[in-house]
Amino acid sequence: QVQLGESGGGLVQPGGSLTLSCAASGSIPGFNGMGWYRQAPGKEREMVATITNGRWTNYEDSVKGRFTISRESGWNTVYQQMNSLRPEDTAVYYCTLYALDGSGTYWGQGTQVTVSS
Repeated sequence: QVQLGESGGGLVQPGGSLTLSCAASGSIPGFNGMGWYRQAPGKEREMVATITNGRWTNYEDSVKGRFTISRESGWNTVYQQMNSLRPEDTAVYYCTLYALDGSGTYWGQGTQVTVSS
């Protein structure tokens, strides 16, 4: 099993910044990706950004240029720097870790990000 612990959510004004972090522990697959999804009220969960342990990244179009995903050199912690936040970024953000061979996907409990004046 893999455990994911998230932190860094909160309330921020439009145009502000937040950094989310997520640490993985347990039986972590050797070749994996980590990332963030989000779910706003009444909407489906959507991918925000992902990064593999080969450092390949992928971003949802609306966050390109505003969000940056990164991993520590030990590869079991992922960060998401979120700048120029907009009210439409308000959602519960979920950390995920997935095996690149498709053998498993794991989720954190989620952290609330609210962008409001």
